[in-house]
Amino acid sequence: MLLLTGATGNIGRELTRILDSHDTDFRALVRDRARAATLPARAEAALGDLDNPASVDRAMSGVTALFLLVPGIGLDHTRTLLRAAERADVQRIVLISSAHVLIDPLPAMGTWHRDRENLVRDTGIPATILRPGGYMSNALEWIPHLRSGDPILDPSGPGRFAPIDPADIAEVAARCLTEPGHTGQAYHLTGPDALTAAEQVVILARILDRDIKIRETTTPEEAVAARYPHGAPPALAAAIVEGFALLRANRADARTDTVTELLGRPPRTFAAWCEAHRAAFTD
Repeated sequence: MLLLTGATGNIGRELTRILDSHDTDFRALVRDRARAATLPARAEAALGDLDNPASVDRAMSGVTALFLLVPGIGLDHTRTLLRAAERADVQRIVLISSAHVLIDPLPAMGTWHRDRENLVRDTGIPATILRPGGYMSNALEWIPHLRSGDPILDPSGPGRFAPIDPADIAEVAARCLTEPGHTGQAYHLTGPDALTAAEQVVILARILDRDIKIRETTTPEEAVAARYPHGAPPALAAAIVEGFALLRANRADARTDTVTELLGRPPRTFAAWCEAHRAAFTD
């Protein structure tokens, strides 16, 4: 039995679809029944809360492989899941980490993800670490600006990165969960093209056949608001500002062929992602 955390998020939702299409039985750890209702019929929903270790132990019962995706910047939830995995004698873990761990010197965001990677390694459970860069789905955060007509905030300016479709991350994760040969590996995953935010906006505008305004941010507060319009805790806000500064300087720019090597096809382009998600921007 596979257990998925983050099953209703951008990557997890795609992973449930892939596993369902391959007739793979899996269990999803969810906090409420409403979210469980969005899962494929094949999914076994396990209601639980990462602040309640007993509920995590129940969800982990009989599990042989764990898809580990924990949001936020703390480590407590990761520890809770890993302790439950050890007690359940889980045989394989696939962890969603971040390409930030590859930046030297290590930024705050990279430190948090490195610490999670180390917690997984310390269990001794065979693991595969996935280190994606920026997600194409971050463009969904532009929807309120499109509806209001306000300019999209651009904290990265001339900085380039190769955003990846969460569906490609999910397909790699599915293979790592179900196929041999991936334990002990750390895969840096990117999309095919290194783009600035402004170039992404041009692509989206072409797909939607409309003008879209964009302007560069001028203060750290605006940089944080570009990702968290309602604000973020101080440590996270500082890490976001640091990350965008690195991106502006192109220090975070990298593109790999790992997706092609693992899946036997190139990763999807940003234009293809925009076409597939057109309705989200127009509804």
